[in-house]
Amino acid sequence: MAEPIFTPVNLITGFLGSGKTTLLQRLLADPALADTAVLINEFGEVGLDHHLLERIDDTMVLLQSGCLCCTIRGELSSAMRDLHSKRERGTVPRFRRLVVESTGLADPFPILSTVRADPVLRHHFRLGNVITTVDAVNGLDQLARQVECTKQIAVADRLVLTKTDLAEPAGADALVERLSRINPSAPLWRAAEAPLDAPALLSHDLFATAGRSGAARRWFAAELATSSAAEATAPNRHDETVHAFALSFDGQLDWTLFGLWLTMLLHRHGDQVLRVKGILNVADADAPVAIHGVQRLVHPPIHMAEWPDSDRRSRLVFIVDGLDRVLIERSLGAFLGSVPLSLSAV
Repeated sequence: MAEPIFTPVNLITGFLGSGKTTLLQRLLADPALADTAVLINEFGEVGLDHHLLERIDDTMVLLQSGCLCCTIRGELSSAMRDLHSKRERGTVPRFRRLVVESTGLADPFPILSTVRADPVLRHHFRLGNVITTVDAVNGLDQLARQVECTKQIAVADRLVLTKTDLAEPAGADALVERLSRINPSAPLWRAAEAPLDAPALLSHDLFATAGRSGAARRWFAAELATSSAAEATAPNRHDETVHAFALSFDGQLDWTLFGLWLTMLLHRHGDQVLRVKGILNVADADAPVAIHGVQRLVHPPIHMAEWPDSDRRSRLVFIVDGLDRVLIERSLGAFLGSVPLSLSAV
């Protein structure tokens, strides 16, 4: 089967020692991901030596699963361009998906923005979802000490909690509660307690094409259910600067006005808007439009095939760093005029 026109790029991130490579090994063992290329942005060995079958060159190896794995020590954009060029020339196996495993100290945003900012890459690759591993033993301490850890969790589309078999139950429960406050809409897997569904984590990504609208519907149905449950809880009281909240509003939106507002918001405050995602009731559209952004990076909207349930309100979920949610509510209300807004902490 030929690779898609735009090869999806998934990011696996997580703080040092949180189990990224172990997770990657488990995912790549699934036959569904045999046609996957991997870029590991770490110094040192690839860490998958017991899976090696054939070395292609100094940086590339072919795994027993059929996946192509590379270690990079330079710019991500250069490595991706080189990998694409080799695929086109037939010097590496064809692959239909690229997974990037970042270093544990990395801010994930520059990695995501690389795909969209590079003039060559954006014609061949598109962003998939972000998977973040969190260490159940050390996660609370890492969140307290390392801002990168908080950013890695905030940008996640899926969270994978590792080492729960080694952690104290009370500590793991406290960490899960903290994760739900930082990123209330990301589904959580417990790696040590259940099998991992590789296609659910990687293949069924949020930024689906029109042919994958069913996956998008299921994702947003879960998103709305999570947000609705969170809205019934007490306001976010933790003393970190990162917090989440939801806006919901009745009536149909003017897509041009909304797009102008979002563009201006991210232009001015993009560094503080770690995530924004939502489902919108757009004027003259029979089905909702799903949006998703990370800081100043906004992905193409998804025109969903149908509403996931009977609720026709527009919903926006924000995860922000030090940005007053009241200012966002007032700003949006001023742009949309008479559309009634309701604000909920999550």
